[in-house]
Formats: sequence, structure tokens, C-alpha cells
Amino acid sequence: MLYLDDIAPGMKRSFGRYEVTREEVLEFAGKYDPQPFHLSDEAAAATHFGRLAASGWHTCAMTMAMFVEHMKEHPQASLGAAGVDELRWLKPVYPGDVLRCESEVLEVRPSQSRPEMGSVRNRMTTFNQHDVPVLSFTALALMRRRPG
Repeated sequence: MLYLDDIAPGMKRSFGRYEVTREEVLEFAGKYDPQPFHLSDEAAAATHFGRLAASGWHTCAMTMAMFVEHMKEHPQASLGAAGVDELRWLKPVYPGDVLRCESEVLEVRPSQSRPEMGSVRNRMTTFNQHDVPVLSFTALALMRRRPG
């Protein structure tokens, strides 16, 4: 189990593998982001995307899925998150892309009012199969401190 006390600024992790399918892009967009360029090849061809592109919110969801899978393999004393800052969709994500993630610890802060916990600020970057960054954000995670 990884606790707040085990984490230091500069720590980096690489993880995940997510194959983006056309079916999933259409299903997510139809339910959560039904803009034409996420639903139609023809509509997307008339935009800067050039072809059907995943919703940025879908890219966030795929990133979260990879992160949760990573946490299953490498348990953490997570208490959830306090939020996300600086969310950027850097490049379109297309059906057929294969995504992966990298995270870097920017800051670790024990809580002054709750000594059993603290926060970790991480920069998360998602890359496609060409190692091109497609998404980045800074997350503020809450974690338990090591007992005793």
C-alpha cells in the first residue's frame, strides 16, 4: 500500500493501455457529448478534426479508467480527489488510437488540520501510440498517511 508518506515530488509513473474503438466513441458521444463531429464521419471531415474524433470528456474517462486499473495493481491509500486544474485537450483522439498515461508528482502536503491525511498534486499526461500528448491536467489527490 502506498501512503502519502511514501510519495515525493518528482516521482513519475507510466501506466495503462487503452485501445480506442469507433463503437465506444459513438456510444459515449451519443450519450454524453452529442456534437456532430463526435457522431458523424461527414460532419467531422468538415472540421479541424478531419475525421471522427472522441469527445475530450471521453478522453478524460479513458484516462481515469487507466488510472483506476493502475491503482488496482499498485494499491494506494487514496481518499479520492479534491479536483482537477489546467485540463487541456492537446490533440484529437481518434478511433484506432492506443492511449497510455504518465504522471508526475508536483507537490506533497500533509494536512495541518487533519494529521491522518494530506494531498498530492500530480500532473497527468495521456499520450497516443505516437507518443504525442493528447490530454493533460493537474489533479489534487487526497491520501491517508501511514498509520502509526
